Amino acid sequence: MDSKYVLILDFCVGCLNIIKLTDEELRESEEYEDFESFLSTIEEKYGFRLSNCQWMTTEELNICRYENGREVEDYA
Repeated sequence: MDSKYVLILDFCVGCLNIIKLTDEELRESEEYEDFESFLSTIEEKYGFRLSNCQWMTTEELNICRYENGREVEDYA
């Protein structure tokens, strides 16, 4: 798998979890038939529940934040 990041949108707490997978986690994920099965093994470690989430993977992480129709630099 080339994707290094997992983005998890947690509906229960209104949180976007951004996880940069370790090299070990990347190797482990390749042992599973599908990536969601792997994600179920790291739920507790990262504090999410797949049953309450949507997820996606990406190779690079780019964050854009908008307020009032304009992109803002401050992420606080």
